Amino acid sequence: MLDTELKASIQQAYRNVVEGLSLTPRYGQRLMIAEIARTLGEIEVDGEGKRTSDRHVCVLEAGTGTGKTLAYLISALPVAKARGKRLIVSTATVALQEQVLHQDLPALASHSGVAFSYALAKGRGRYVCVARLDQALEGVEPNPTLSLFEQSLAEQGSDFTLLATDLAEAYGSGKWEGDRDNWPESIDDAHWRRLTVDHRQCTGRRCGHFGACAFFRSRRELESADVIVANHDLVLADLALGGGAILPDPAECIFVFDEGHHLPDKALSHFAHRFAVHGCLRWLRTLKSSLSDLNTGLGGQPTIARLLAGLPELVHALEPVLGDVFSLGHQLAGRERGLGDEENSHQFRFEKGQIPEALGEQAGQLVTLFATLSRTLESIADILRETLDPDKQTGLEREQAESWLPLVALLHGRSLEAHALWLSMSEQDAPNAPPCARWITLSQVAGEPEIEFSASPVSAAHTLAKHLWGRCHGAVVTSATLTALGRFERLQERAGLAGRYRYQALPSPFDYANAVLRVPALATDPSDREAHERAIVECVQGLNAKEAALVLFSSRAQLRAVERSLQPALKARVLAQDALPKRELIERHRAAVDRGEGSVIFGLASFAEGIDLPGRYLTHVVITRLPFAVPDDPVGATLAEWIESQGGNAFMRISVPDASIKLVQACGRLIRKESDSGVITLLDKRVITRRYGQALLDALPPFKREIG
Repeated sequence: MLDTELKASIQQAYRNVVEGLSLTPRYGQRLMIAEIARTLGEIEVDGEGKRTSDRHVCVLEAGTGTGKTLAYLISALPVAKARGKRLIVSTATVALQEQVLHQDLPALASHSGVAFSYALAKGRGRYVCVARLDQALEGVEPNPTLSLFEQSLAEQGSDFTLLATDLAEAYGSGKWEGDRDNWPESIDDAHWRRLTVDHRQCTGRRCGHFGACAFFRSRRELESADVIVANHDLVLADLALGGGAILPDPAECIFVFDEGHHLPDKALSHFAHRFAVHGCLRWLRTLKSSLSDLNTGLGGQPTIARLLAGLPELVHALEPVLGDVFSLGHQLAGRERGLGDEENSHQFRFEKGQIPEALGEQAGQLVTLFATLSRTLESIADILRETLDPDKQTGLEREQAESWLPLVALLHGRSLEAHALWLSMSEQDAPNAPPCARWITLSQVAGEPEIEFSASPVSAAHTLAKHLWGRCHGAVVTSATLTALGRFERLQERAGLAGRYRYQALPSPFDYANAVLRVPALATDPSDREAHERAIVECVQGLNAKEAALVLFSSRAQLRAVERSLQPALKARVLAQDALPKRELIERHRAAVDRGEGSVIFGLASFAEGIDLPGRYLTHVVITRLPFAVPDDPVGATLAEWIESQGGNAFMRISVPDASIKLVQACGRLIRKESDSGVITLLDKRVITRRYGQALLDALPPFKREIG
């Protein structure tokens, strides 16, 4: 049980913050605090402080206005401090991350009475490498071949030296902390690649610039922080490296995943693999052309000399297999002659993730060849790193190792990525388990034909269950939309969350009866495109001249068609997505409302989530059609195919629950504060004519209804 002293400290901190910030206590917020404190406070541990209980995760759906951030910080932080754990707050968007870092945590520190420190965690690639910056200032690259290699990846501008000089002066004077995101101007990606390193290229404590390193300076701040603010991508990247590489060990952490509904999709993208054939051939040619210089620079070391001696034959064996796989890929995709004149790209998915025998044989060959190449490059890189250790004697000079390690580490990383893709291509899927999705993409890169092979799991549930939920000390998953059709099963299935964890949908502070959900008589079935388009035009033209409205479309083509059909006076009030940057569009909309003029935003799916227009800035939301996603992406299509093969109904199991979540999100644009009111118009008649329609309506908040 949560001990009395800890419970009292949480209650006191909450009272302090409510009083200090003049907040109105909210019932849902108090419930959320209690549920988190109960879950985390009751985690059982052994004599070494390791978790022994398996009900250490709570999943809480809490709508807008609940005060989620304050609730999870004020309940989880005292428990984390009392248990000697670190609190990791992870968000999906930069906007929420900045809110937590610059508003919520400072407010909590000022008013709660709880003493704590906090820091922002970012990946190594967001920080300048001081060694690289030093080399750029001296006008030398780590070695001539690396310079050639990097230039082959991206054209470098002539202003690189000027940029490096400015960065170095700012970093040396303490005006800049080496963080790319905090530089006042955007830095070209090609330039930044020359000034940063990945975890394989970094030599850590062996680097002569370690004491001045921006990344490790930020890491030292993390080591002393009670609260670490991160994002889902960074947490997943850390788990992919084994956990504890960037963030503390998961066993020593309590995680809070805000915007937690994004976690499954983020995880899938982290565990997918891609391989571009011509891109690989280019870096293999670079390796081949570097061999003479590598032998000259490093051949005096016997082990490296032996390893280098085997590379020409290995590269020679790889090139024809890659040529064969390039040709076979075009044949399988039905594009032996490449793309047509009007095509930018073409995608071909392997049914049920099963690749043909011929491709399987080539994949097997490539797995073996890239495994050998990876081991060879890794062994060379290990010797170069040892050379940087003053206590180790390898027969090489430090300057030689520093010169060649970046290139060897870079090529090693690319070889590992290639091995991972072909291993995913060639592996047999487990019986009765969801298969791996596998597909081919044909495209043009710099005017040359390219073919990319891709493989991805269709579910990240097993990986998350094993490496995140199974390892962490405790976790909270929260968002305004976690349930689908009023249940948590869809999230459990996608995120690997066990049924034994705590689940609760918290009550909203809003009076949804202030809003009307309307399905008007002019609503049609979107399958009749012309009639549906006419209905949208009629609805938009019927808006009040001073209305603040958001019209959500499912396709860009329909958005453009409706916009073209509007009368000039109304068209002048429309702000269409893509015509302006999102932030400027929102600012223009607000300005028009402030002037007492009407304004209508035409937006796509991205405007159904994350748009915050409270009060008079949004009084009418028009949803043109139910937000069903067609599972035509390779991952979704493969999963749907597998479900059908198992006797299930992919539409009811995937499409309807996912549409329910998106519909709730879209409707959620209207009510952002307790006093908000307005109208939601749904122009898709299927919600009242199809059997799934009532389930979708039942999952919505209790708006007033005007149906038919």
